[in-house]
Amino acid sequence: MKVSAFLISAIAASTKASTLLQSRQSNWAIGQTVQTTSGPVNGHAALNESQVSEYLGIPFAKPPLGDLRFAAPVAYNGTATLNGTNFGYSCPAQVTTYNTTLVERSNVSLAIGLPLLQTVGTPSTAQSEDCLTLNVWTKPQTGDAKKAVLVWIYGGGFNSGSSSTPSMNGKHIVEQEDVIVVSINYRVNIFGFPGDPDSPANLGFLDQRLAVEWVRDNIENFGGDTSRIIISGQSAGSASVDFYNYAWVEDPIVAGFIPESGTALSWGLPNQAENVALAWYNVTEAVGCGGASSGNVTACMRTKTTTEIINGISATSGSGGTLGSFGPTVDEIVVFSNYTERSLAGNFTKKPLLIGNNDNEAGLYIATSSLQGLSYPDSYWQTFNLIGFTCPTAYRANYSIQADVTTWRYRYFGSFPDTMIVPNAGAWHAAEIPLLFDTNIANPPETTEQIAIGKYMRGAWAAFAKDPENGLTNYGWPKYEPGKDTLIRLAYNNQTGINVANTSLYDADCPVTAAASTSTNGSTSTSTGTATSSSAPATVSSSGAGSLELGFMGLMSVMGIGMAFLL
Repeated sequence: MKVSAFLISAIAASTKASTLLQSRQSNWAIGQTVQTTSGPVNGHAALNESQVSEYLGIPFAKPPLGDLRFAAPVAYNGTATLNGTNFGYSCPAQVTTYNTTLVERSNVSLAIGLPLLQTVGTPSTAQSEDCLTLNVWTKPQTGDAKKAVLVWIYGGGFNSGSSSTPSMNGKHIVEQEDVIVVSINYRVNIFGFPGDPDSPANLGFLDQRLAVEWVRDNIENFGGDTSRIIISGQSAGSASVDFYNYAWVEDPIVAGFIPESGTALSWGLPNQAENVALAWYNVTEAVGCGGASSGNVTACMRTKTTTEIINGISATSGSGGTLGSFGPTVDEIVVFSNYTERSLAGNFTKKPLLIGNNDNEAGLYIATSSLQGLSYPDSYWQTFNLIGFTCPTAYRANYSIQADVTTWRYRYFGSFPDTMIVPNAGAWHAAEIPLLFDTNIANPPETTEQIAIGKYMRGAWAAFAKDPENGLTNYGWPKYEPGKDTLIRLAYNNQTGINVANTSLYDADCPVTAAASTSTNGSTSTSTGTATSSSAPATVSSSGAGSLELGFMGLMSVMGIGMAFLL
């Protein structure tokens, strides 16, 4: 009898919940007020997507000002009605300036190169430390009553970036793919990763986590499904996704991960605490707060203006990590010193992974280096692609497979007239973002193939979000297996649809794949050479070892140039 009563109660509760969902869907008004823990939020119809409700600039944390500067974020709880009309401020960052004339190469001009880079990497809002906001795009009135949620984390080398960047607007994905998109701000540079021994480290990552908690607590009111929250990002945003994967194993909240062109194993990350502390004290001395022996410099730093602190960062040159003085820092709480060991032990979240990188990530840095009058040989950039992106992506995908985690791996190849920032740029770092978000500036106009590829990619990302375990299998993708024809080549030869290749075609000089992945399936089989260890991603195979090891710091310094400008 007790069981029957329980079942009746459960059925009644389920029926009531279903009725409420159906009511919300049938009665939804575009831009209607939504109740959140931050307060009621008014929205509006997204520009050029009149059926998408857009809610911008929602605070998820108290403004990190005064005593909250250089402190962990504190959740924002409000009752006043919020006007979701405009993006919030971008978090403070150093602004890099260049010669406004893009180096001419084979008649490729500033008209294509620089405007496209700025669209992909330049925020549309002013800077302020009161920047911890997020944005929601939703279309509850059609499709699933409870929709999968894509949370987007921007890149910027942990030095810059903003959710207001035009190329990362989520409205078109929402209109086309029946998912919700949320983009978030987080603190960067010294404000997000200060290196202050007397303050918590990795504040930017704590910001990201708090934003995900906000999504968990509020997204149902926008039509979202809390059991299908996916975090995704590109470049430093991609690395952020992977750092999250290791940091919150016990309570991940999310159902899957999409890192695009960056991992926790990339670019010599993370920084050591003592190096970032040195950079911190260089800044504190530069702004007049004294050094390590001066007592509580944190209180003094909280009295300085944002501009004074940013100007003081120039004093840190050469004292920090490879992507800048202030970035992810070992604290053994959120960021760890032993990612190889943790990876081998499977000490990360066992949730599905869609991971990949672009075929010629270096194309971006060729352009940004040119803007500073720098030039490097092709062999340099080939090594840059391998050590900076291909190998870390392979390592991370293989660790996932070794832990029996559902994994898909892609490599993006698209190269089109309106994305050719320099001749032969190919699929450069961040080139996929405008296609994924359907935000190309289209100058010259998009090609038919380009439009089709963008639609195909949006479908793939949405398929993963809707069903992280099986969605891409149903989309026709094989699950990743090292050394087999399971690498998805997106936009290969600018064609749409399935194109698979053996992973060894690109991973031959990466020892963790070389040791585990000699293909056995015929025409695409290649021997991957000699590897020193299948579990030592810090080493390289005998072919190319010297160039990789000797060129590492130079390669990463060039990444710093590009990251400061764009991602």
